[in-house]
Amino acid sequence: MLDLTSDVVDLTAALVDIRSESGDEKVLADAVEDALSALPHLTVTRDGDAVVARTDLGRARRVVVAGHIDTVPIVDNVPSRVEGGRLYGCGTSDMKAGVAVQLKLAALVPEPVHDVTYVFYDNEEVDAERNGLRRLARNSPGLLAGDFAILMEPTDGVIEGGCQGTMRVEVVARGERAHSARSWMGVNAVHGAGEILDVLRAYTPREPEVEGLRFHEGLNAVFIRGGVAGNVIPDECVVTVNYRFAPDLSVADAEAHLREVFGGFEVRVTDAAAPARPGLDDPSAAAFVSAVGEGRARAKLGWTDVSRFSELGVPAVNYGPGDPTLAHTRDEYAETDKIREAEKRMVAWLSGTR
Repeated sequence: MLDLTSDVVDLTAALVDIRSESGDEKVLADAVEDALSALPHLTVTRDGDAVVARTDLGRARRVVVAGHIDTVPIVDNVPSRVEGGRLYGCGTSDMKAGVAVQLKLAALVPEPVHDVTYVFYDNEEVDAERNGLRRLARNSPGLLAGDFAILMEPTDGVIEGGCQGTMRVEVVARGERAHSARSWMGVNAVHGAGEILDVLRAYTPREPEVEGLRFHEGLNAVFIRGGVAGNVIPDECVVTVNYRFAPDLSVADAEAHLREVFGGFEVRVTDAAAPARPGLDDPSAAAFVSAVGEGRARAKLGWTDVSRFSELGVPAVNYGPGDPTLAHTRDEYAETDKIREAEKRMVAWLSGTR
């Protein structure tokens, strides 16, 4: 049983100690549902292992506060432990500290200045088709409706606007097979892939400013495969390239750019996810940045589920107490002071005292 009256660090530890690797979130989802159902000011809905709790006070605006409850696989880093002002354990940073702040908000602010939808969802750390937020958007999009959303992803306590898009493509070098003893009779595709790598080495990533935030793109080879046998000149070599692109481009723009960059080679798109613009000119977002971020925000240099909210027409930002550079590591931790600070700032903002 989760105790929502406990200190937010103790609540984070309790969440960490409930195993919830992707696909195995039921026990934690049950605990979250039970804790929220005990709060009379909330209406609670369950979809698989996603839990949604809503206020309905007739406020002029509605905000969505969302976070995923799953973690990457545990590597001898549960149960949690506290050492030197740090709470260690799987998921402390990504993102059970943020989930603990969500739960404390739900308990401590029964009459928020905005109506609030709290979303706790499953399967964020795995392939997109299993993502609980995606399932909610498909099954019950009305549950995610709002004027502004906050995704409690780890940002080290700094508000991060929007997110970059991501695209993976296979760039193919073609050749002609031959016996390696008579290599001059063929064309070595692996050698030809060197031209693809030359393009990548010479590439200068864009650093565009989008709605006042500076994004830094990236274009990198992440896999390479080729070869037939130890005595055969290969006729195909495939370089998988990942493009992280700023939100001033659409998925179609990104694809067109890659086809231009790798002109002369076959380019096959294997995966893509749209970016999200910062949307900080939205009144609720601007007020949030002023109150919680003390007027400071930076670009999100990665992809997060703010993109899903953007697709639903809901401006969204990333904000959480964990350090994203520690996510998925064996020695993952969250600083206890930053967890408490995030709770303090969010409670003040949502209760209208800041």
